[in-house]
Amino acid sequence: MSKKDAADLLNRYLAGNVTDDEKALVESWYVNYSKNAQLPDIDDQQLEDSQQDNLLKLLVKIRPRAKHNYFRYLKVAAAVSGFIIVSLTLFRSFTADKKQTATIKPIHTLQPIPPGGNKAILILSDGSSIALTDAKKGELANDKGVKINKKANGQITYTRNGVSVEQQVNAFNTVITPRGGQYQLVLSDGTKVWLNSASSLKYPVTFTGNKREIELSGEAYFEVAHNQHKPFRVISNGQIVEVLGTHFNVNAYADEPAAKTTLLEGSVKVQSNGISKTIKPNEQVMLKDGAMSIAKVDVNEAVAWKNGFFYFKDDDIKSVMRQLARWYNVDIKYEGEIPQREFSGEISKNIDASKLLAILSFEKITYHIENKTIIIKP
Repeated sequence: MSKKDAADLLNRYLAGNVTDDEKALVESWYVNYSKNAQLPDIDDQQLEDSQQDNLLKLLVKIRPRAKHNYFRYLKVAAAVSGFIIVSLTLFRSFTADKKQTATIKPIHTLQPIPPGGNKAILILSDGSSIALTDAKKGELANDKGVKINKKANGQITYTRNGVSVEQQVNAFNTVITPRGGQYQLVLSDGTKVWLNSASSLKYPVTFTGNKREIELSGEAYFEVAHNQHKPFRVISNGQIVEVLGTHFNVNAYADEPAAKTTLLEGSVKVQSNGISKTIKPNEQVMLKDGAMSIAKVDVNEAVAWKNGFFYFKDDDIKSVMRQLARWYNVDIKYEGEIPQREFSGEISKNIDASKLLAILSFEKITYHIENKTIIIKP
């Protein structure tokens, strides 16, 4: 989209002369503004008032990206109340393939697919289960002498109740998040865990012995309580991540091509097949096809999901759709040869899937929605 086209679209939006897809695109630009500008949210009525008062002044800047891709930054500064200025950024990119020059009109079905939320099931050591989404705040269970409570914000916590260690041996709980769900819990040692969609975490109700060991399937972010006498170990998808106390993210979905461990704070050792790598903050260990590599990364990409965003960086359409499938609880189907394009950017996870797809369609991605299946076409 050229500078002129972007300005024209924004002006038509203010005039109320846009299609549903164009409206969804412009409104998506507002999704990230509060994060970028660090200002309170503007609700729909305030946004409508600002349009009626014609206080919105728009500045559009686009910069090309090096090499074979173009990373476009579309910045819009808006005077909303006469003195408060907000800014927002839409990151967009696609591969510059000269063969892909034809304009493809997307097929749109305005079928709402709401975003996910705090949903999880807790499985106790006796095999019984509790739907955490529906459970009321307060004590949920007493499992082998450990109290399990749900706080007002939905978080579950574990509190040791003074029983003997012998009673607590082999007492494990599991939290499972479905597609379209995520959850936060605090383990008995004080470690905080954020569990992403379509994931599970198995852990003891209290940690005994000389180590703290849990099992992860999917993705989770950890803020580990420091204990130099008891290393904390995460077993996931063919690897073991060991720390004493630190902040890190593990992405170990079975359907992803690689397992990634990203360090934000402290020190992490990753082991697999007799290979061991230790990383520092802002580094990531990637385990792919049995090989392990380390790279400097933008940690914001790894933890964007925890902060309420999709973050794409040179991701192809299938990588993007895997994330959407988990969060919106949908199936993805591909028909024909799918164009090779790459996407980079940050989009709120709190918008309807149809609006997010409308944004992608501006990069000539054709799609159709049937029930809970998104069909991607050439």
